[in-house]
Amino acid sequence: MVKVTEIYGEYAVNVLPVHGIASLDFVILTTWVGGGFINGTSEAIYSWGFVWCQAPFGYAASLWFGGFFFAKRMRSQGYVTMLDPIQQKYGDRMGGLLYLPSLMGELFWSAAILGALGSTLSVIISLNYDVAVIISACIAVFYTLFGGLYSVAYTDVVQLLCIFFGLWLSIPFAMTHDAVTSISVNYTTVWIQELDPAYSGQYIDAFLLLIFGGIGWQVYFQRVLSARTTRIAENLSYFAGFGCLFLTIPPLLIGAIAAQTDWSQTGFKSAKNFSGALPEGDARMVLPLVLQYLCPSAVSFFGLGAVAAAVMSSADSSVLSASGMFSRNIYRAIFRQQASERELTWVLRIAIFGVGVVATVIAITVGSIYELWFLCSDFVYVMVYPQLTCVVYFTGTNTYGSLAGFIIGLFFRLSGGDNLLGFKPLIRYPWYLEDSNTQLFPYKTFAMLLTFVSIFTVSYSANYLFKRGILSKQYDVFKCIVNLPKKKPSKIFHPAQELNVEMSSKMTVTTKKAMHTFNKKRHCIGNKLRS
Repeated sequence: MVKVTEIYGEYAVNVLPVHGIASLDFVILTTWVGGGFINGTSEAIYSWGFVWCQAPFGYAASLWFGGFFFAKRMRSQGYVTMLDPIQQKYGDRMGGLLYLPSLMGELFWSAAILGALGSTLSVIISLNYDVAVIISACIAVFYTLFGGLYSVAYTDVVQLLCIFFGLWLSIPFAMTHDAVTSISVNYTTVWIQELDPAYSGQYIDAFLLLIFGGIGWQVYFQRVLSARTTRIAENLSYFAGFGCLFLTIPPLLIGAIAAQTDWSQTGFKSAKNFSGALPEGDARMVLPLVLQYLCPSAVSFFGLGAVAAAVMSSADSSVLSASGMFSRNIYRAIFRQQASERELTWVLRIAIFGVGVVATVIAITVGSIYELWFLCSDFVYVMVYPQLTCVVYFTGTNTYGSLAGFIIGLFFRLSGGDNLLGFKPLIRYPWYLEDSNTQLFPYKTFAMLLTFVSIFTVSYSANYLFKRGILSKQYDVFKCIVNLPKKKPSKIFHPAQELNVEMSSKMTVTTKKAMHTFNKKRHCIGNKLRS
């Protein structure tokens, strides 16, 4: 059993009460496989084709890279949250600042999940999409408030089983529906499509963002840091990556089926006036629409129920992850270091409610589940991934470099603009498309590299200036190079005394008596020899 090591009341921040390695493997797999995963994959296949459905493959690779480069190092140090090493090295305030892009990522991810659940409920009970999202958020926040991570651990396992059986059961019936053309007919132009060489830079930029932007997530580390050993944490990340690829197949096929469907021949009324295609605003509901209108009633009932349960269960882990980081890394570390467990529990509850409200607003405002799923790793890639890498692998970096990297990375990321967030670019990089406000240059990777360069340049420059005495000690305002805070003096032991203390804490009473008798006799023999 994986033990709970950090609890605020009934809420565990990073550890899971899960029995067995197989269960923990399921839990790590659900880092990405959830509502946003299945609904977003189907939407991407239907809307843009297989070539541009990058997220499931990029996030699978992020699990492999995270397991290889970070799982062992983070787990062996006994950290509780992802931001712990950052706060230990750069200070509480810098860790709190880096919480903001992590929070944005968690909010976008939660919004994608709520959008997926809202679209499913909207299809099942013919409810308005916005109302369905609000109801979904209320349910997710409610059982996260009263269940904590215990609800997360067990619903994560059930979630995968629901996805596996619910989707695979529906696919044969959907494929054989009269309104569906075989997915092998004109597949290269209908649901696979081709990559325009002009978009190669944007394509590579997106893949790198998904791979490395998928690492710096507390929702991933809260599972990895719960593993019993470092080897288990590392291996489970590899297995989860392959599991992620395997679970991509059902929603991928459903998206292909939807692309080959003449929706005017189904019972979906909104498609009657759209020449057999889905209206643009309904593309986010592709997966539940296939289950509802292309499958028999019994299969549709089971499939939609399973998907709804799976999507609902994936909302809590992201909400609790963002709230847990706020209560531990912001509230307690910066504002209330002496806060009691009861106080932290209430702070966590309030944070859960706040995260749920903001994620609901985002889910209603943004029209695409896949784009939300993609966007959630954007700022994490540019600002958090370089900082985490420097903390784990490079000892020479400091708070000055971290702050400089944060500011420069944020500036160049925002200056590139973003159509989904609704702001135009300040910097027009090469191959910029004026008509669509699209950057074909890989500007997000460029901003990430500038973050790295800034951290190194400023950190080592500050080290040189302070340690060589060029800058006075009093200017080390962050107290991280020469103007270090005074530590409380510790009691100094003689090596023999320290060894004796260590041994005495491990020996049984019988062993201690035997050692005492032996030392007494040795002392007597020594006195006789000296005399």
